[in-house]
Amino acid sequence: MARYFKEQDIDEFRECFYLFARSGHIKSLDELTVIMRSLGLAPTISELAGYLKQKGGKMSFADFLEVMHIHSRVENLPKEVVDAFKAGDLAGKGLIPAKQLRHMLQNWGECLSVKEVDRIFREANVTNNSMVKYEDFVKIACAPVPDYY
Repeated sequence: MARYFKEQDIDEFRECFYLFARSGHIKSLDELTVIMRSLGLAPTISELAGYLKQKGGKMSFADFLEVMHIHSRVENLPKEVVDAFKAGDLAGKGLIPAKQLRHMLQNWGECLSVKEVDRIFREANVTNNSMVKYEDFVKIACAPVPDYY
């Protein structure tokens, strides 16, 4: 499975895996949940239980890489977020008022602070009184954070 990921990604996966699976194996649903969510994925409990069951209730790092490959092909977070915006866009214009977007980011799910939203808006060139093309916004917001070291 290593051929499906960049070396840098595998290093990140390995570090997270051994941080939470100290014995070298994932033995519980809780361990798998924490590890995958720490890596930015959002699998459902039933998906996680299925992955663990497929591996006989015990998962080595090689098994975990296989699961990461399978799940990363299933999960497409930017598309899911855009689809959620589209569901609420009754006019079908692809736009959302910046004030409404700010409210959503600060009050729904993992609520962001005012400073965090300000940073995201600055990065995406969004002003408080503007209309935001949500597809463009999601591309910027879901882009990987660059490494500067």
